[in-house]
Amino acid sequence: MIHLKMYIDGEWKEAENQETRPVINPANGEHIAYAPEGTVADARAAIYAARKAFEDGVWSGLSAQERASYLFKIAHKIEEYAQELTQLETEDNGKPLREAGFDVGDAAACFRYYAGLITKPDGYTYHVADPIQAMVVREPVGVCGLIVPWNYPLLMSVWKIAPALAAGNTIVFKPSEVTPVTPMKLFEIFEEVGLPKGVANMVMGAGPVVGNEIASHPEVDMISFTGGTKTGKNIMKTAAETMKKVSLELGGKSPNIIFADADFETAVDYALFGIYSGSGQVCSAGSRILVEENIYDRFVARFVERAKKIRVGPGNDPSTEMGPLVSQQHLEKVLGYIEIGKQEGAAIACGGNRILNNGLDKGYFVEPTVFVDVKQEMRIVQEEIFGPVVVIQKFQDEEEAVKLANGTVYGLAGGVFTNDGAKGLRVIKKLRAGITWVNSYHPTYNEAPWGGYKQSGIGRSLGTVGLEEFQEVKQININLQVEPVGWFSN
Repeated sequence: MIHLKMYIDGEWKEAENQETRPVINPANGEHIAYAPEGTVADARAAIYAARKAFEDGVWSGLSAQERASYLFKIAHKIEEYAQELTQLETEDNGKPLREAGFDVGDAAACFRYYAGLITKPDGYTYHVADPIQAMVVREPVGVCGLIVPWNYPLLMSVWKIAPALAAGNTIVFKPSEVTPVTPMKLFEIFEEVGLPKGVANMVMGAGPVVGNEIASHPEVDMISFTGGTKTGKNIMKTAAETMKKVSLELGGKSPNIIFADADFETAVDYALFGIYSGSGQVCSAGSRILVEENIYDRFVARFVERAKKIRVGPGNDPSTEMGPLVSQQHLEKVLGYIEIGKQEGAAIACGGNRILNNGLDKGYFVEPTVFVDVKQEMRIVQEEIFGPVVVIQKFQDEEEAVKLANGTVYGLAGGVFTNDGAKGLRVIKKLRAGITWVNSYHPTYNEAPWGGYKQSGIGRSLGTVGLEEFQEVKQININLQVEPVGWFSN
């Protein structure tokens, strides 16, 4: 049993009220850890520590090269502890070891990417009338509140922490209360490499308590949140009271368009990967598959045939291809949506049930599920289910495919499969989404911006844009001819 602690001003601490909550392995329902149930007082202590560290310049005052050296050390330590982190991520979240291992490697690469980026040229000069020399520089925002979800406990943490620290900010970080184990290990690495006290602070606890305090406190300059759209809207309203900078990466109901001229087996393979990797608990999951009508029946038959063969089981079994859902509460939500789909009149082509055999009855396992005969207005087509549940729709032509694809309030991701290069680019440019693929689905890169249109969020993570999210832009005008301006006659 792991006893977790919060990290505030360089010290490991219990919750102010000494309360804890259990952390559960979703594969078997067993308690693997106890986490502090942070309070408003704990959040404030972390905020004040971050503010003091920022104002003292113990981090923002370092050169870019000095900050980069810390980030490189963190990346090295993540790789050094990769096996332990992978195992903990699997126990904490439930994802298969191969997925967890990929996330750990990507987390190290993300720190290394931003360590390299901050030593490269930035800012610029611009030409104005003499005698002024004008320039633009980028500076850290200040104290950044970072709130992450449970589907990528380590990687999503790093996606925010790495650029925030690279830019020179101090942070108050809140992991998901469901999956706080690997984030604590990450903060142990921060301590090991010697990050100055108060630079990186972690408060565990419930979103309505700790998260709300971070979003509302006037000493927090920016809030960066990844999670559900409903929560994102609440955070945006709360942050507006103190005019915080806000970055939100929210939900999705992403379309994956399959044209008849696509490489058939490739399209099926990526469509499976698009929805069932991560057990469908991925914001950019291809949860709506749109198939051209003359290959629809063939596609559904082949997709269902392969979906039924996916090996579902505990993440620590090397043969497992799809793990459990993250919690009992989320299991009930996904099963509830499956019932909604039935009530709406959609047909289940496969799956639709909780898995209770083969020793999986104590975990939160759901069969890979496929709905067909769906209509655009159905809730299972319009709302994010966040589980291994996909709807397969048919379309007649390119125009209808685009209309259906864009026909939700979301705009996070989308894919197009076709062997017609012109058509692929033409359609992908018409999709109202921020992350797209042609003849692929899901691969992501630290070098490319991540975020969505419409109600899928505001701002971007990753890439150079992800660094800029955590920076303020300042213009500096220097008078090279120091003498009175002479505007007034006396």
